[in-house]
Amino acid sequence: MWESRKLPGLKWKGPILRSGLLLFMITPASVQSTVRSFNDSTDGQALKSQELILLLLNCAPDPLSRSHFTPGHITCTGLVIAPDGEQLLIVHHRRLNRWLLPGGHVEPEDAEIWAAARREVIEETGAELAPDAAPRLVSMDVHGIPSNGREPYHLHHDLLFAFRAVRDGVLCSPESREVRWCTPAEFERYALPDNLQRAYCRVVGR
Repeated sequence: MWESRKLPGLKWKGPILRSGLLLFMITPASVQSTVRSFNDSTDGQALKSQELILLLLNCAPDPLSRSHFTPGHITCTGLVIAPDGEQLLIVHHRRLNRWLLPGGHVEPEDAEIWAAARREVIEETGAELAPDAAPRLVSMDVHGIPSNGREPYHLHHDLLFAFRAVRDGVLCSPESREVRWCTPAEFERYALPDNLQRAYCRVVGR
């Protein structure tokens, strides 16, 4: 019986190791299918990231594991729109010291790749999200993560999924300094990267 380190009390029966690798409920093949579903010919950065992510999923021995550092691993992020249909949920990341969207690593108990993004959003912000059987993949980004002394420099192959909050209330986790809603007029103030701004416009139809 295995218990989640992030969600105490959530247990999964079965082995968690296979030939020294974590056994995930999600398969690289299923993630490849999701990644291929993205198609926006106007976003060259996302399409280049798509190529790199498909290469990782096809060639890496354990692409979903956070301990796979060469060249890196899959992560998932949530683009959360407020009930008003305009504001975007952002967090001030404690270690990276910048405003970002909530997200993180895939865990063995995640049943779908988008479920990792949903779980991370809830853990980091306490946001209440509307039910969605298949949240939309709205962007991808491959970016470097600096060494923290325990882990070497590596790449996050990040998948960005869209969600809608049903209430404005949020909480701040220990991973962040602050959680807040911001309007499009404030994107530059919070130095949100261009790829996130393009994804936002894709979601709200601008």
